Amino acid sequence: MHNGKRGSFSGKLGYVLAAAGSAVGLGNIWRFPYLAAKYGGGAFLLVYIVLALTFGYAMIMAETALGRMTRKSPVGAFASFSGKKSVRAGGWINAIIPLLIVPYYSVIGGWVCRYLWGYVSGHAVEMAADGTFDAFLGSPLAMELCFVAFAAMTMLVIFGGVRNGIEKVSKVMMPILALLTLVVVGYSVTRPGAMAGVRYFLVPDLRHFSLMTLVSALGQMFYSLSIAMGILITFGSYTGRDVDIEGTTVQVEIFDTAIAVLAGLMVIPAVFAFSGGDPAALNKGPALMFVTLPRVFESMGGAWVGTLFFLLVLMAALTSSVSLAESVCSTFEDELGLSRRKSAALLSALLVALGTLSCLGFNLLGRVKPLGMDILSFFDFLTNSVMMPVAAAATCLLVLKVVGLKRLEDEIAASSAFKRRGVFRFVIRYLALALLAVILVSSMLDAFGLIHI
Repeated sequence: MHNGKRGSFSGKLGYVLAAAGSAVGLGNIWRFPYLAAKYGGGAFLLVYIVLALTFGYAMIMAETALGRMTRKSPVGAFASFSGKKSVRAGGWINAIIPLLIVPYYSVIGGWVCRYLWGYVSGHAVEMAADGTFDAFLGSPLAMELCFVAFAAMTMLVIFGGVRNGIEKVSKVMMPILALLTLVVVGYSVTRPGAMAGVRYFLVPDLRHFSLMTLVSALGQMFYSLSIAMGILITFGSYTGRDVDIEGTTVQVEIFDTAIAVLAGLMVIPAVFAFSGGDPAALNKGPALMFVTLPRVFESMGGAWVGTLFFLLVLMAALTSSVSLAESVCSTFEDELGLSRRKSAALLSALLVALGTLSCLGFNLLGRVKPLGMDILSFFDFLTNSVMMPVAAAATCLLVLKVVGLKRLEDEIAASSAFKRRGVFRFVIRYLALALLAVILVSSMLDAFGLIHI
């Protein structure tokens, strides 16, 4: 049985950088720009920021406080307040989500590895050629090798533990990531024709607003801020009683939103400069990073820009995958009584098995189409659009019906000025469940073809 002392961060900086590293990932640099480009530019950005500062703020605060109160990962945290099966189920949903996300997330991380290697090895022209991405997806061996390489990097950090693994990696990678982002943004926005893209992205035009702008911004907020993945409960359990929960939440909000805005400024102005603002180029969706951007970099004549861009994407992807994996390992340690090494080994086996399934969904298992989606997209839909809203609702109901809102507020106020207490209370009590219902219902209608997000 596992009887070791629970891991912990060395202090406030370690926690903030780890939480920021968790938040800043493919959600910001891959997902945010293509959603912003597709759903209204500045209108999407405005809605996202408002949601992050209200809904996002309240959920980060609640999850972190629950973790610190209980010193446990999601299942234990929920169970410590009530032995009811329905309450424990809420903890298990929060715990299972990262287990399902980290394999397919690592597959996309493998794509980033493939493109970074292409640029580093001097094949920038090949990366921009028609059919390169499709040919890569169609090769089971190439997909698997890149996926395993990324998964191995993730698990190497996990084997190191909290302070020697997650904290050390975050302290090095986050400042470098911020610096690289600024360099690529500087290059992107100074290209001829790029300012039209800057205006489209930064200046809200409500003519571009729709219900889907709200729904996609809500979904992105979950993905980006690491809400309802068990991560923040786990990280909260590693923090000391002296850590200012509100202060660190504000820092994570600012850092995460800043990187998302900078990612938009890297991608959207570059695409405008390349395509003249062609809607077809902006609506490429998930392929924007792996199909459109390499062509943009080639047109700029800057292979070095592609190298820097995919290096920073790799760093962002790695910090987030490590956070997802840590949440799973923490659950294995707490609920199965396993040591850190055995937990990491079990996760490694599950990661390879489920990730391989996602890899094969683009080639050998290409005919397997749950709900008409490839296997990776199905896992993404299941976790992000169905399970995460349910998990967040379970957290809200735990706070309102079991823990008590005042008790959680007292936990936060014990080490924080709690300046936005009114916002926190309003969101948890009145707003959160309504917005979660909007995400869940609209996502299900979209999956069954009744509306199109």
